[in-house]
Amino acid sequence: MRIEVICTGDEVLTGKIINTNFSYMSQKLEDVGLAVQWETTVGDDRESLLLAFKLAGERADAVIVNGGLGPTVDDLSQEVAAQAAGVELALNEEWLATMEDFFKRRSRSMPPNNVKQAMLPTTAEVIDNPIGTACGFALDIGRARFFFTPGVPRELRRMLEEQVIPRILAKSGVQAVIHLKRFHSYGLGESHVDALLTGVEEMVPDGSVKLGFRAHYPQLETKLTMRGADMDDIRKKLAPVESEVRKRLGNFILAEDDKTLEGVVLAELASRQGTLAIAETFTSGQIAARIGPLSGAEKLFRRGVVSREVSELFAAVGLTGAPPRGAHSRNGRGGGTGAAAAVRCHACAGRPRRPRRGRGPDRVRRGDLPRDRHR
Repeated sequence: MRIEVICTGDEVLTGKIINTNFSYMSQKLEDVGLAVQWETTVGDDRESLLLAFKLAGERADAVIVNGGLGPTVDDLSQEVAAQAAGVELALNEEWLATMEDFFKRRSRSMPPNNVKQAMLPTTAEVIDNPIGTACGFALDIGRARFFFTPGVPRELRRMLEEQVIPRILAKSGVQAVIHLKRFHSYGLGESHVDALLTGVEEMVPDGSVKLGFRAHYPQLETKLTMRGADMDDIRKKLAPVESEVRKRLGNFILAEDDKTLEGVVLAELASRQGTLAIAETFTSGQIAARIGPLSGAEKLFRRGVVSREVSELFAAVGLTGAPPRGAHSRNGRGGGTGAAAAVRCHACAGRPRRPRRGRGPDRVRRGDLPRDRHR
């Protein structure tokens, strides 16, 4: 199946905002075995949108259009979609009632311009938006089925996963069950892992497994997308491949599937009845920001300190006197916080050939125990 994604909006076209919606859609489609052939970005211009819709309708089987469903004058997707499909716009009374109820439940009056969001092409199939006022819709333009989605990320994501992708899969005629297995590793680059896993796809002779990667700091996600008649068939074919991946990557694998690096750290601390303190300089609190929101962190996370000055870190953990010249004192790790473990992340000026003056996190246990250092 040939799929195209069209992203609309002047702010996207001019680069004023980063188009994270497209990357999300593309990844989600890939996860279920569907590949995007084309991506088009179009500004808020009727002629440009019309041309993009007609071209996509000639070359694609399914098209996802993102954005342009709002209540303002520069939201043009419904109007241009109707023109491209050769049909009229009409007020959808059912969606208008849904919007009115949306505002009523929030004790607000619906602004008159929101009525525009209920003006849909007469041949459109309404796609529900349970968390917003911009309904999605689907209709045929040329040879392709178009799916129009809101630009608000959380609204798009729910609609894509719950309603759009199932419709595209049904249109594709794929009857097989699709399962995604993920391995999260740290310390190996994408090209290195690719070389290490050479040949794992061939372990399933029918070609129903696909290997893929997604790098996102600070780890690498290795993906196995598996097709099968049912989950029993998938488990049978996937088991030896999973085992081989674990064997080749070894302890570089830190988590699997929905688990995260910070979640694994927190769970390990909890299993040992440990606690945690974090001191950060150049990371500006990003480590604490990943740990803090996790469920259970309130019981283990004692303190997070962010400062560019080592003397400030000393004062924050209750140490007196000036810090040693040219280094972060080992006495400062965890001191005064009562935590059983500490993470220190810092940057020091110096030559790259001197590893002790590099940058990276130190994981330290209280009481002069051995430590791990990563550059």
